[in-house]
Parts: sequence; C-alpha cells; structure tokens
Amino acid sequence: MSTNQASMTHAADAHHPQLKPFLLRMFTTTNHKDIGTMYLVFALLMLLCGGLAAMVIRAELMYPGMQLVQPDFFNQMTTVHGLLMVFGAIMPAFTGFANWMVPMMIGAPDMALPRLNNFSFWLLPFAFAILIGSVIMSILGYGSAPNFGWTFYAPLSTTYGPASTDFFIFSVHLMGISSILGAINVVVTIFNLRAPGMTMMKMPLFVWTWLITAFLLIAVMPVLAGAVTMMLTDRHFGTSFFDAAGGGDPVMFQHIFWFFGHPEVYIMILPSFGIISAIIPVFARKPLFGYPSMVYATASIALLSFVVWAHHMFTTGLPLAGSLFYMYMTMLISVPTGVKVFNWVATMWKGSMTFEVPMLFALAFVVLFTIGGFSGLMLAITPADYQYQDTYFVVAHFHYVLVTGSLFAIFAGAYYWLPKWSGHMFNTTLAKLHFWSSLLSVNLLFFPMHFVGLAGMPRRYADYSMQFADLNFWISIGGFWFGASQLFFIAVLLTIKRQPKASANPWEAQEGLEWTLPSPAPYHTFETPPIIK
Repeated sequence: MSTNQASMTHAADAHHPQLKPFLLRMFTTTNHKDIGTMYLVFALLMLLCGGLAAMVIRAELMYPGMQLVQPDFFNQMTTVHGLLMVFGAIMPAFTGFANWMVPMMIGAPDMALPRLNNFSFWLLPFAFAILIGSVIMSILGYGSAPNFGWTFYAPLSTTYGPASTDFFIFSVHLMGISSILGAINVVVTIFNLRAPGMTMMKMPLFVWTWLITAFLLIAVMPVLAGAVTMMLTDRHFGTSFFDAAGGGDPVMFQHIFWFFGHPEVYIMILPSFGIISAIIPVFARKPLFGYPSMVYATASIALLSFVVWAHHMFTTGLPLAGSLFYMYMTMLISVPTGVKVFNWVATMWKGSMTFEVPMLFALAFVVLFTIGGFSGLMLAITPADYQYQDTYFVVAHFHYVLVTGSLFAIFAGAYYWLPKWSGHMFNTTLAKLHFWSSLLSVNLLFFPMHFVGLAGMPRRYADYSMQFADLNFWISIGGFWFGASQLFFIAVLLTIKRQPKASANPWEAQEGLEWTLPSPAPYHTFETPPIIK
C-alpha cells in the first residue's frame, strides 16, 4: 500500500504551537487521539474497579460458609462487577482503539463528528460515578446498591429492587447514549472520510469489524434503553410490563434483555477479531489468509446474532419449535466463527513466525477463545443446557470468551500500537511477565469452573456445600493471581517514557497506513489525504 508522503511530516503540528497540556485540554479536545487516550485510560480504571469487586467475590468463595461479607453485599458485588466489566472496561476500551486507529487506518484527518466524539466520552464518567456512588452509599450504610445481577431480571429489579435501582437505570441510559453516538460517529467516518482509492474491500479488517460493530450498537442499544425505561415505569408509574400480578410477563423482560444481550456479546468480540487479524499477519510475515471470507464471516456473525437470543432461555419453558430453532441457529453462528479461526491458523501456517508480546497475546486469544466457543456449542444443545443453566459452567464459558477473548485482544492491541501512540518501545521483560502470569492464572481461575458447574454448583451463590471446597480454593487463588498480574501491565505503562524511541514501523508491518506515520503519531495526521494505489 503506497501513499504520498505529504501527510507524514510534523508540519501539521505547526497549527498548534500553543498546544495545552493534556489535563487542561481534555475537557474541550475534539482530537481523535486525545479522546481515544481518554477512553483507554477510563477503561483501565473501570477494569481495576470491576476487578476489585471480583476480588471480593473470590475472597468470599475461597472457603465454604460465610467469611467476609453478607449475601446481599455479595450480590451487589456480582452485579457491579458485571456492569463495570461489560459497559465500563471492554466496550470503552474498544471505542478507544476505534478513536485512535480508524482515522489513521483509513487516511482520515480525524473522526467525522469531533464535538460529538467529545460528548460521547464525557457521558461515561458521570454514568459510572452514579453506579459506583450507589456502592459507596451501600458501604456507608445508606441502603443497598443494585443487587439483582448484571442481567437485572424482572421482577428482582422492578418489584423487589432497592431504591438505588433508579440510579442504575439512569446510569444505563447515559452509557447507552454514549455508545449510540460513538457508533454513529464511526459509521459516518468510515463511509465519508476514507482516503482516495481506499475501497471498502481494501479497508483493514479492524476497520471492517468496527463498522459492523457500530451497526450492531445502533440496532440494539435502543432496545436496552426500552427495557430499562419499562423497568422505571413499572417501579414508579403504575405500569405492569413485567409484573405478573398486574397482567405483565417477567419472561418478556428476558426476551427484550437478551435481544439486546446477545448482539452485545458480539459487540464485545468483533473488534477483538479485527485486532487479532491485524497482528497475526505481521508476526507470521504473511498476508492474511482469505480476507474476503473474513469480511463476510464478520457480517454473517452480526446478522445471525439477532436470531439466537433465546438460547439464554431454554429453561424458561420455550415451546419445542422455539427451542429447536434457537438451538440450530446457535450452532449455525459457530460456522463463521470457525472460518475466522481457520483463517488465522492458515495465516500462521508455514509463516516465519516470531513471538513478540502482541503475538503471544494473539496466540493465547486464538486457543483460549476457541475453548470458550466450544463450551458455547455445548450450551447450545437444549437438553444439555438444562444441566448447565445457571451453574458455574456458564460462568466459565463466558469468561473464556470475554477475558481470554476480548481482554486478551485488548492487551494484544495495546502492546501492538503502544509504540505508535507513545513513541517508545515498551519494557519487553515486564510485558512478557504480564503475559505469562496472566496466561497461567486465567486458566487456574476459569478452567476449574467448568467442573464445579458440571457438578451442580449454582452461580451467584455466596455459600456452597463442602463438595466444591477444594476447587473453589484454587479458583480463588487463580483470581487473586490474575488480578495481581495486571500490575505488570500498569508497570509497563508507567515505565514506557524511559524506554528506547520507536521507529515509524517497529514491527516491520507490510501494510497499514498507520505505519507510514512517525512515532509518536503527530497530533494532526493526513491533513492531505494519502493516495491508495
């Protein structure tokens, strides 16, 4: 991919000789790199907060019997952990990658709607301050934080939810508005600001996955907004959407929630596929195998994600025809996912592979995400699901998808693009310690959960019988070890300015407009669009 060189100089920065320090300009900045950085820092903070909640959960479950906290506070921790990780860590991290990389990858000067971009970000700190504030009030003895699980099923959240449920509803509305506006911005940017000559089928796969993810967000976030608005009216305005006593249907809540919730799962994994598809070809020294099939597979996953939601609900008494439909559709969605795994393996086949830190995380992603996919296929089988439903087997499954899937892809992308963002290479020793420590601990944490789940241990219980004690002890050890492993990542970030300067293309990538720019990327890039030949 050749480009004209006019856009590669620092001359663009001449417009900003008086560029204010980051902490002063962050409230008003409309620059995609600043906003991308803010999303990534925010996601890291929320990851640490969500991790603290997880530590409380694992400390309580280390031994049978009640150890540290009351069951109600345990339920608050499971609720807040899920909400912080899904809406506060994984989604904003991917939005940070989109802000940083999409304009650079398509040769655009910035995002198409820069002021909207700033607004999208600044909704998030207020949303999560409200949610975390309810936990702080609970600790101080002023009522209870949300305690009904991150899926907030009615009537637990409507008829029986604590007063703080209203804070939670407002918080979810703000998060949803932020996601919708951010997604609109991504779509408009990709359609309107691509460099001359960059056709849709020349876009990097990361851009493709984010374009499809953005359409998913625009489609399903309003459904979540509808669900929490119906909760609000059930709680305060005398409606009975989900209250059986008033003629409502609590199962309808599950249908509405999972119609949002299943595409949401793919919102959190499709950008991972884009990151991994950027990294593997570079370190295998081969072009990506089957680029068009990867694009079509991504689109297929997105379309099928709208017709599989009730596989979360096999035990609610679905009619037989419904159960069969959702079972077959769920099996079908594994086919395009399998295409992707095959293409990554084929890309590595007979490549001149090197094992830098981004590639280590990418390889771990491919293997461990596949384990999560296989357990998902087990859950897809309706009669078997009666055994797995609401046990730790489900917890193991979705953590293999979201931790060794989404989170490992985020780490892979962070290490891959850190030299471009910061202008420095990172400390490889610390980064490899981060990788190996995370890899070993994450499997000690989540793999035994399959077995306690198959043995019948229910999820979200603050206590359990003696038969699960040994495995739970080791699961908790894995949890504390995995949490401590993330300190290596923080050490990498804190020491990066002391490391050697990075070249424009430190990984010797064969394609990608971002590698034609100097490191660190200038504040303004591609003011003259590059020509793609």
